[in-house]
Amino acid sequence: MTLAPPDTESATLPERAHRRRWATLAVLSLSLVLIGMDTTVLNTAIPTMQRELGATSSELQWIIDAYTLAFAGLLLTAGAWGDKYGRKLALAAGLVVFGAASVWGATAGDAGTVIAARTVMGLGGALIMPSTLSILIDVFRDPKERKRAIGVWAAMAGIGIAGGPAVGGWLLEHFWWGSALMINVPVAGAALLLGFWLVPESRDRRAPRLDLVGAALSCAGLVALVWALIEAPERGWTDAVTLGAVVASLAILAGFVLWERRHPHPMLPVEFFLNRRFSVPAISITLVFFAMMGAAFFLSVYLQTVLGYTPLEAGLRILPLAIGLVIGGPAAMAVAQRVGEKWPTVFGLALLAVSFWIFTGTTVESGYAPRGLTATIVMGFGMAFAMGPATESVMGAVPRAKAGVGSAVNDTVRQVGGALGVAVLISILNSVYSAQVDDALTQLPADAAHAAEDSVQGAYAVAGELPAEHGTALVHAADAAFVDAMTTTTAVAGIVILVGALVALIWLPSHARDEQPS
Repeated sequence: MTLAPPDTESATLPERAHRRRWATLAVLSLSLVLIGMDTTVLNTAIPTMQRELGATSSELQWIIDAYTLAFAGLLLTAGAWGDKYGRKLALAAGLVVFGAASVWGATAGDAGTVIAARTVMGLGGALIMPSTLSILIDVFRDPKERKRAIGVWAAMAGIGIAGGPAVGGWLLEHFWWGSALMINVPVAGAALLLGFWLVPESRDRRAPRLDLVGAALSCAGLVALVWALIEAPERGWTDAVTLGAVVASLAILAGFVLWERRHPHPMLPVEFFLNRRFSVPAISITLVFFAMMGAAFFLSVYLQTVLGYTPLEAGLRILPLAIGLVIGGPAAMAVAQRVGEKWPTVFGLALLAVSFWIFTGTTVESGYAPRGLTATIVMGFGMAFAMGPATESVMGAVPRAKAGVGSAVNDTVRQVGGALGVAVLISILNSVYSAQVDDALTQLPADAAHAAEDSVQGAYAVAGELPAEHGTALVHAADAAFVDAMTTTTAVAGIVILVGALVALIWLPSHARDEQPS
């Protein structure tokens, strides 16, 4: 399949921009770490926010999820907007919005205001994320250098997510809960100032008017889909509202595809998905984030509740993920340069599956090391080898003028994959936990039994109200039930990722012609 690349504003990269390309990458990486960190940094602040804001469980969930919902829903539109009006402008606007919303959220006195601020932060993130990758593609014209740069980009995306819990834990030990949001302000400010100096402008000179109908359909469809995935573990997969949202999202997204196919200047040419070099690695990226975001949830609960670590201690034990990302990112792209994107992508997915299978041997007595430490490092290497080459494959399959939209697709599948991972894996986790702990709850009052059956944290709260002997017995039963649920969940995740590795092995081309003009 051939996609003729339209002109961009800078068909020949200015010499000054070329000289500063690695400094430009540093600015883009700083912006990317900011976005990734905010996906997980508030997880450690939940108990404090519940106490100080008087937030309900539903409000706490939406403090976390409002960011993801707005982020995922607006990515395609934000990417297309950046292609037309300028990717540097999109990056700068996103940083301003993100920083301002962080201040708003950090100084809020109630949960509703924090949810609103997190929604606006999602808008800022949607402007930032695709612009980082599309600017990278425009600045790094040499295919070899571009592979190295994408390896760094992919590593930074994971490092931000992995480092969020540790950063949040440290801030909570020294400051108030709002510091987990306020930390964004100096980072966004530094990226904004350095970006004005170091980041060149680029855009699609021939871009038509923004496809407003396509933008509305993509936003509505993605918001409905992600909302359904967020709500499914709480409401249930067979709940009428959940099923209605899924059906509505699929209908709207089908309408989006039909509209884009008939539009003379589509926001997202759906023909991209007919190219296996585009669609197969997009599936791989979806599975990486399916695994990563699901793991981030249950690892946090396991470390803080079952093993009793503080938020900072738990965050530091997730941080070794970054070791694999930092070392594996450049190594993966070096391998891809020699053998193509297929084999490192397959290898990365296989490593990711292995990391989950290592977790299946966890027991209540095994603790964090060496099993948990080994699995976390292997997970980092697996993510690095899968994400970098897969991202290079996706971006190499689209013309440079459509880099913003290509990047937005790459980022959207991350968000949808993450939401799907949390929904599916946590549903399995909760189901197995409830079934396993049920026998220990027969002597409890109905309300207490329901709370203990709902979560391991609830069981600990109930145990604190019981006589010491009975409370200790409930804690032991809850720990055993949660670990059993976690090992079952990791086994399922490992199988799903292995299937993804087989899909990449069979259908991802070993080498494909680069659609990017070099």
